[in-house]
Amino acid sequence: MSSVLYDAQGPRAKRRNVLFTVVFLVALAALLWWVYRALDEKGQLEWAQWEMFFTGTEAWSTYIWPGLKNTLTAAALSVLIALPLGAVLGISRLSDHAWIRVPAALVVEFFRAIPVLVLMIFGLALFAQYTDVSTDDRPLYAVITGLVLYNASVLAEIVRAGILALPKGQSEAAMAIGLRKGQVMRVILLPQAVTAMLPAIVSQLVVIVKDTALGGAILTFPELLSAASTMSAYYGANTIASFTVVAVIFIAINFALTSFASWLERRLRRAKKSTGAVLTADDNQPNAGATAGGGTF
Repeated sequence: MSSVLYDAQGPRAKRRNVLFTVVFLVALAALLWWVYRALDEKGQLEWAQWEMFFTGTEAWSTYIWPGLKNTLTAAALSVLIALPLGAVLGISRLSDHAWIRVPAALVVEFFRAIPVLVLMIFGLALFAQYTDVSTDDRPLYAVITGLVLYNASVLAEIVRAGILALPKGQSEAAMAIGLRKGQVMRVILLPQAVTAMLPAIVSQLVVIVKDTALGGAILTFPELLSAASTMSAYYGANTIASFTVVAVIFIAINFALTSFASWLERRLRRAKKSTGAVLTADDNQPNAGATAGGGTF
């Protein structure tokens, strides 16, 4: 049996795939065993390297929680600024007026082409030379500035692509009934585009959360990853344990964000499907009688 995408495998192909699968599993098991032995020989799997995360609160209250709070603060503020700014830039790129469309396109293309780390460094220098922001707050401001400028540009392209993906007939029909361009965008296009754009937007939000670590690596911003380095040095170079705990926290945050977005997308799609009213035969009966009598139409 064959399908549209591929032909059904024969006996030789099936045997070959089984052989490849067995070889891959054996190689994977050997790699995992080698990693386990290497970590065990270095003493990274001993209970002494992990007990501070399970038997006390010092590691959590002194290192992990302050770093996590700074990470979430920078990410949340960046999202709150980048989302509306990206939407404005994306819609501006669709404007019929060149004096709006061209500057928006230049801003988006410029900041989208610069690495976010470079934007953070420029932001730190900017706040140091031209503002009165304190030394302790400059890394946070610089991280937020870099994340906002870069991700707003990327989100602008996501918004523009999501709106352009909608059928043009919807805009034409809305204008035919007298809606202005702003009303068409606000009432017709954006509500539909948001649902289609949610996966891409959430992916970019996950990137924002992870990119806060760049501030800790370069700008001495005390976020979660830099806290793991300090914690590892304090507890006797338990590098694997510290960074494993931090990695699990990052995974949990991003998984929760993705799960919420998936739930929201399903809810929006169900809401759109349930907006149409269904008429029964009894509902149509008066119209049918009026039509038969010739008095309505």
